[in-house]
Amino acid sequence: MESLSNLLKKFSGISVMALVGESGTGKSFKSKLLAQKYGIDAIIDDGLLIKDDKILGGKSAKTEKTYMGAVRIALFDDKEHRDEIARILKKTHIKKILLLGTSEKMVIKIAARLQLPQPSKIIKIEDIATREEIDKAIRSRQVEGKHVIPVPAIEIKRNYSQIFYDSIKVFFSRPGLFFARKFGSGNSKTFEKSVVRPEFSKKGRISISEAALTQMTMHCVQEFDSNIRIKKFSIKTDARGYRLVITIDVPFGKQLTGEIYKMQQYIIDNIEKYTGILIEEVSIIIDKITGTDKIKKD
Repeated sequence: MESLSNLLKKFSGISVMALVGESGTGKSFKSKLLAQKYGIDAIIDDGLLIKDDKILGGKSAKTEKTYMGAVRIALFDDKEHRDEIARILKKTHIKKILLLGTSEKMVIKIAARLQLPQPSKIIKIEDIATREEIDKAIRSRQVEGKHVIPVPAIEIKRNYSQIFYDSIKVFFSRPGLFFARKFGSGNSKTFEKSVVRPEFSKKGRISISEAALTQMTMHCVQEFDSNIRIKKFSIKTDARGYRLVITIDVPFGKQLTGEIYKMQQYIIDNIEKYTGILIEEVSIIIDKITGTDKIKKD
């Protein structure tokens, strides 16, 4: 069987765009309009490859029983999942594709894992939706646990009947609509979308406390090099993910540039692998190089 790398070497002509926004802000709802505006053939949304109102392949993150499991599906963490999408892309000769994600880092990671070109244009949900529309989508997600998949109900009933909830048809005709004003399109168009209720949405969301994240980070540092001492640790969060700031003492003689960079990647890779959360940045501050006093005495 042809490898993922060899398959996607043939996709250099693919044009990639992305739509980003926090979870539940209506990206899936708006994605078909965006695809129509830019003549995009296909959409990657929560682990699915969608084209012409059909699910061509992949696995829906909405079927996972836990939120973290859903994140791993959406990020194409599984090799078989990635390979399946690669084979379909090769077979269907898709030229333009839209990636959906909660942050720029997420869509960049999806493109890299699928070995697609990096997005040439990244659009924020705030650019194509009003604050009122975004707030309404957030309420629907938080209160009722409703998610949207941008394909007709018949596709969801065929593939994922266990999570199907309802379907909606949206008719856009007036040129004065917010999307039309932003992108200059007043053409009439009807889209059908499916509303689903994932298992993880029914059970509630699993989050990670700062204390647990601190413990994991300290473990990663000690596992990487037990001679490095953590003096201070802080966590910052925003719409794009978690930002970690670590102040450390390192022993004299360590190749700082190369080794500390490797440690940064080690922390990011392990936390993302085992939790599914996105680490936007790990900043490391070297406060002291230990062992230099002994050298001076010698």
